[in-house]
Amino acid sequence: MSAVVARATRLLGGKGVRLADPAAILGALPVPVVLLDHGNRFRHVNHAAEQFLGISAVGLAQLRLEDLLPPDNPLFMLIEQVRGTEVTISDHDLNLESPRLHKRGITVQGSPLPEEPGSVLLVMQDASAARALDRQLAFRGAARSVTGMAAILAHEVKNPLSGIRGAAQLLESSVGSADRELAELIRDEADRIRDLVDRMEAFGEKPIARTAVNIHRVLEHVRKLAQSGFAAHIKFHELYDPSLPPVWANRDQLIQVVLNLVKNAAEAVTQEGVHHPEITLTTGFQHGMRVAIPGSTGRLDLPLFVVIRDNGHGIPEDIRPHLFEPFVTSKPTGSGLGLSLVAKIIGDHGGLIEVDSRPGRTEFRLHLPVVTEKDADQ
Repeated sequence: MSAVVARATRLLGGKGVRLADPAAILGALPVPVVLLDHGNRFRHVNHAAEQFLGISAVGLAQLRLEDLLPPDNPLFMLIEQVRGTEVTISDHDLNLESPRLHKRGITVQGSPLPEEPGSVLLVMQDASAARALDRQLAFRGAARSVTGMAAILAHEVKNPLSGIRGAAQLLESSVGSADRELAELIRDEADRIRDLVDRMEAFGEKPIARTAVNIHRVLEHVRKLAQSGFAAHIKFHELYDPSLPPVWANRDQLIQVVLNLVKNAAEAVTQEGVHHPEITLTTGFQHGMRVAIPGSTGRLDLPLFVVIRDNGHGIPEDIRPHLFEPFVTSKPTGSGLGLSLVAKIIGDHGGLIEVDSRPGRTEFRLHLPVVTEKDADQ
């Protein structure tokens, strides 16, 4: 540990710097820091690393890195390069995946400790939230293009569409049974196009009327709707934090978001090959979750999170990067607008949505703002 202190002293400026207890220093760092010895045993981890790895310091002290990751993981190559060159090496967008660990897109910096040959100090940073925000801003731009398209369609398509539907209805009453089927087909397709235009109109830029919303009442409302209809035979789990403050949001729009995500989860777990279909609804409070507000110099706290998780087959890998873009869907009869609308609503609330999917586990995580004193005064 003295070597870690010495390295920290150099980083802080060298002479004249007096440091407190090294464990306290590392424990206060907000990023995961791990010290491995020459045999890849965990010599020390800070609190952020315990949370990152999902294992306590006591548990990690009994493990080697090989107990968490397969030997072909690129992290081992980085560690060996650090030991061989005795210089600091950084690698980006690493995936740390195993039955015990699932972290994607991680930046890792490995540094040697000359005072302790073979030991490596690893600093890990998860940039997934920042990437999710960048993608969400792109999705909002795409949603705005859909808004313009919807306005054009509403003006140019709905009026003639009403005429086509009316003509089809008149034909139904004046043609034979063989032609009546074709007239019904025209009417049904006209209704389908009208419904599609209606869904696209939901992307319009309209002011949001917000109030203090109890997120658990929203979740329970959606769960009851689901279990009385499309998810009647699916088991639900609720893991709620009862101490959460209210969300600053539009209740109806939050219901729309959660209902859309629960419907998708229900469809995923009712596919062939999914045994014991389950949907889990989770809420919690995460300190320190802040994002920049687009077009502003301010930053927004997003401490409250909601998770909708299912145990379906997962989202196809080729679709995941484009999941929230308009017209992208893996459903044969889907329009590809549901998740785009979800991303737009969450973005309009100043929130953030993330998705993590693999076979047997898909998780949508919503980060939402809570009511502040300023909001309460409005």
